[in-house]
Amino acid sequence: MPRQTTPLTPVLARLRRPLTLTWAGLIAERVVRAFWPLWSLIALCAAALILGLHDLLRLEVVWTLTVAAFLGGVVFGYLGARAFRWPRREVAVARLDSSLPGHPLTALRDAQAIGGGDPASEALWRAHQARMAERAAQAQAVQPDLKLARRDPFGLRYIALLGLIVALLFGSVWRVGSVGDLRPGGSAALAGGPTWEGWVEPPAYTGLPSLYLNDQSDQIDVPEGSSVTLRLYGEVGALSVAETISGRTEDVGAVTDPEQSFDVAQSGVLQINGPGGQSWDITAQDDLPPSVELLEDGRETTFDGQMSQPFRATDDYGVTAGTATFRLDMDAVDRRYGLATAPEPHSPIELDLPMPITGDRADFTEALIENLSQHPWAHLPVTLQVEVEDAAGNTGQTAPRAMALPARRFFDPLAAAVIEQRRDLLWSKDNATRVTQVLRAVSYKPEDGLFRREADYLKLRVILRRLETLVQTDSFDDPARDQIAQALWDLALTLEEGDIGDALERMRAAQERLSEAMKNGASQEEIDRLMQELRQATDDYMRQKMQQAQREQQEGGDPQQGEMDQDMMRMTQQDLQDMMDRIQELMEQGRMAEAEQALEEFQQMMENMRVTEGQGGQQGQNPGQQAMEGLAETLRDQQGLSDEAFRDLQEQFNPDAQTGERQGNEGRNGGQGRGQGHEQQGQQGQGQGGQPGQPGEQGGQPGQEQAERGNGAGGDLADRQEALRRELERQRGGLPGGGTEAGDAAREALEQAERAMEGAEEALRGDDLPEALDRQSEAMEALRDGMRNLGEAMAESNREQQGGQGQARGQPGQQQSDPLGRRSGDGNQVGTQDSLLQGEDIYRRARELLDEIRRRSGDGERPDIELDYLKRLLDRF
Repeated sequence: MPRQTTPLTPVLARLRRPLTLTWAGLIAERVVRAFWPLWSLIALCAAALILGLHDLLRLEVVWTLTVAAFLGGVVFGYLGARAFRWPRREVAVARLDSSLPGHPLTALRDAQAIGGGDPASEALWRAHQARMAERAAQAQAVQPDLKLARRDPFGLRYIALLGLIVALLFGSVWRVGSVGDLRPGGSAALAGGPTWEGWVEPPAYTGLPSLYLNDQSDQIDVPEGSSVTLRLYGEVGALSVAETISGRTEDVGAVTDPEQSFDVAQSGVLQINGPGGQSWDITAQDDLPPSVELLEDGRETTFDGQMSQPFRATDDYGVTAGTATFRLDMDAVDRRYGLATAPEPHSPIELDLPMPITGDRADFTEALIENLSQHPWAHLPVTLQVEVEDAAGNTGQTAPRAMALPARRFFDPLAAAVIEQRRDLLWSKDNATRVTQVLRAVSYKPEDGLFRREADYLKLRVILRRLETLVQTDSFDDPARDQIAQALWDLALTLEEGDIGDALERMRAAQERLSEAMKNGASQEEIDRLMQELRQATDDYMRQKMQQAQREQQEGGDPQQGEMDQDMMRMTQQDLQDMMDRIQELMEQGRMAEAEQALEEFQQMMENMRVTEGQGGQQGQNPGQQAMEGLAETLRDQQGLSDEAFRDLQEQFNPDAQTGERQGNEGRNGGQGRGQGHEQQGQQGQGQGGQPGQPGEQGGQPGQEQAERGNGAGGDLADRQEALRRELERQRGGLPGGGTEAGDAAREALEQAERAMEGAEEALRGDDLPEALDRQSEAMEALRDGMRNLGEAMAESNREQQGGQGQARGQPGQQQSDPLGRRSGDGNQVGTQDSLLQGEDIYRRARELLDEIRRRSGDGERPDIELDYLKRLLDRF
C-alpha cells in the first residue's frame, strides 16, 4: 500500500537536519536528567584515584569506600535506566514546531474542513498552507534544556567536576594503576613479592635533606623530632615494623599496617621484619639550646645618647629571635634626694634584638642600637640580660650584667639640673612638690650667663607655673606628668645645645684639646677619643648653621649676606668628613706636624664657612614668601610683648628698683638691660636686643618699632596685644595655600594663635601677668606651627609647579636630586647622607622591604625590565 503524503512530508524532508539535532538534544537532555548522579559519582571516584588518595588511607577504608561506590553506582544506574525514556520522532517535531510562530508544522497537517467545492475557499486554503510552509522552512534546531538546578539544588555535580579538574591538574593518571596492588595477592605483589620503602624527614628549620631508608646503612644519625614514614607493599602481614625510637604508648596501631609514620623522640632501633627486611640503629641528635654573649668591643654611647651594644649569638641550626631586657637594680640605686621616695612601678625595658636579614643565623654578630635617653631609668643602675630562641623553642641567655642605663649626658649645669628634676618627676609623682621648689630656687634671681636666652627662662617659668597649678588643683595625673616631662626634656636640650655660638665654642674647644694632645705626645687612644669629640662637635656646629640658614630664609632674610669675607668657602658635611679623615690618617701614620697644620687649616675653614640654602639673588617674592615674612614679623612682635610683660612681672616683685636697673632685668631701659625694648614713663631706652649684658645703642630699637606698629608708643600692653591680634586676623584672611592639607592646618594654627592672643589681652586688662604670659606662650607656639605648615604648603606647591615624576628637583645652581629626593653624592663619595630607613626599628623595616622585593619579583605580570631590576637587588642583598 503506497505511503500517504501530506503537505508536511516535503517540509519535513527539507528540515531533516534541524529535526535530527533537536531529537539528539532531547536524548542528551533525558540522559543528563536520568544519569547525572551516576556520572557525578564516577567523577568523584576518578578524582580520588588520580590524586592517589587510596595510597594514603588504610586498606580497610579503601575497600569499604570501593564497595560503597560500587553499590552507589548500581543504584544510580538502575534509577537512571528506569527514568530514561527514548524520545520519539513526533516529540522532536512537536519541540521544533513549538519554537516557530503560529505552529506551522501542525498547520500543514490540517485538512480543509469546509468550503471544499468552493474555488475561492480552496485558493485561500492553498495560500495559507504556502505561508505555513515558508515559516516552517525557517526552522532552526532547538537547544536542549540541560539545567539541573531543580534536581541538584546543592550543586553536587559541580563539586564532582571540580574535584576531577583538580585531580587532572595536580595528580597523575598513572596512580590509578596502583589500585591493583591493594588487594591481597595483587599483580604487583605476585610479581615481586612483599617489599617496602621509607623516608626520614628532619624538621624543616634544620635545613637538612630527607633520607631514603632503602639507601641507608645500618647506622643513621638524625635530629630529634624527625618524621619517619614507612610503606609496606604486598600481602598484608608479610611485613611488620618494630621500633623503639618513637616512645609511643598510645595509638600505636598494628605492626603490619601498610603505612606507618611516627617521630623520632629518642635513640633506638628501627626494624622491618619479613622477606627483604632491614634494621637500623637510629641515634637521635638533641637540638642544643642557642647561646649568646655580650661583646665589649664596639660598645659605645654617642653624644646624643644612642646606645650600641654588640652581641654574638650561635645555634646548631639558627637563631630565630631574641630580646634584651633591662631591669632596674634597686639595691644599687643611690636612694637620696628625689630617689628617696618609693618609685612607681615600671615594667622592664624589653627590646627586640636585630637579626641578620640575609646569611646564616647559626653564628652571627649584631649590635643592639637604641636611644633610651628619655626613659625614667636613664643613667640609673640596671641589669641587662639578653635571651635568644631557636625554631624548636629552646632558649639561651646571658647572666645579668650590671651597668648604668646608657643615655645622653648633659654637661651644662642648668640643663643637668633640669634633667635631674625630670628624672625625679618620672620616678614618682609624689616628687612634684619638691620639683617645683627646686626649679623655683634654680630660676630665682638668675645670674648673668645662666640663661643664654630670655626665651629659655620664660619656658622654665611657664613649665613651673603649670606644674604648680596641676599640683594645687590635684590634677597631676600620668598624662599631665608625661607632658611636663617632655617639656623639661625639650628645655634641657635647648639649654645644652644652645645656639650657633655655643656650638662654635664647643668645636673650638675640641680643636684646642686635640691640638694640645698632639703637641704633648698623647697616646693613640687619647687622640682617637679627642678626634671623636671633634667630629661630634663639628656635626653639631653644622646642624646649627643649617638651622640658622633655614630661619633666615623663612624670616625673609637674604642668606647671601653677612659679616663674613667675600672669599668664604662653601663646604658640605661630606667635605668636612673627608678632611677629618685625612687628619686622622696623618696622626695614625705618626706625621703629627702635618696633622697639626691640617688641623689649623680645618679650624680656619670652619670659622669662615657659611651655609647657604635656596637660590641666592632671587628678585621679587611670591605671596607665600610675603605671608611667611609677615608671620615672622608678627612672631617677633609677640615675643617683644611677652618680654615686656615678663619684665613688668619682675618689677612687681621688686618695686624699689628703677625700671630696667634690676639685676637680670631684660629691658631696654638701663645699662644692665638685655632683650627688646621696654617703654615705661615715657623714657627712651638704650638696651640692644639679643645680646645679654651689653650696653645699648641709641635709635632704631626693636621695642620702639613694636610700639609704633601697635597702638602708639604710649599705648599699654593690652591695646598693643589687641592690635597685634587684629593684624594676625588680617594675615590669616590673605593666607595662600587654601584647599591643601598643609594650608588648612596653617589656618587652623593661626586661628588658635588668635584665641590665645585674645586670652592674653583679657589677662593684661585684668592685670593678671602670669596668665598673660601663659597665653602669649601658647600664641607664639601656635604661630610657629602655622609658619611650619605654611612652609610645607609652599614646598608642595613648588613641587607641583616644577614638574611631575622623573624630573630632577632643585633650584638653579644647586645640586640636583633625583625623583626620589636622593642626591648624587658629596665629596669623595657617591650616595646620600640622609637616613633612608627611619623609625624605631630599622632592621624590621629592612626585612619588610626585602620581603616586598621578593613578592614583586614573583609577579609574572610585571615588565621584564622591572623584574630584571628586582632580581639584581635580590642578588646584591
